[in-house]
Amino acid sequence: MTAQQPTDKVVHHGLRLDHDASRGRFSLWHGSTFVGFIGYHQEDDVVTIQHTIVNEEFGRRGYARALVTLVLDRFRNEGLKIIPECSYVQDYLRRYPEYNDMVVQPG
Repeated sequence: MTAQQPTDKVVHHGLRLDHDASRGRFSLWHGSTFVGFIGYHQEDDVVTIQHTIVNEEFGRRGYARALVTLVLDRFRNEGLKIIPECSYVQDYLRRYPEYNDMVVQPG
């Protein structure tokens, strides 16, 4: 069984992910339009994902899934682990278990 590629989960083109480490936030843009953000807190190599917020006009259209996919792929590439406090990310991980190896239990 092969893992899904990120393009399978990201159906939109022209997306941009901005990172503001000082605010603990990744923002998703579609062209010049702000779509939403993920808030997080990082300690060492563990990132607690606190919330995923997508503007209502972009709801139920795959943007939250794209945002989480882009952020989790970035965390994986950086060798980070996650604690998914956000209910959307918890649901996402049930749908895409290929990221479950990144999850650590809060301690």
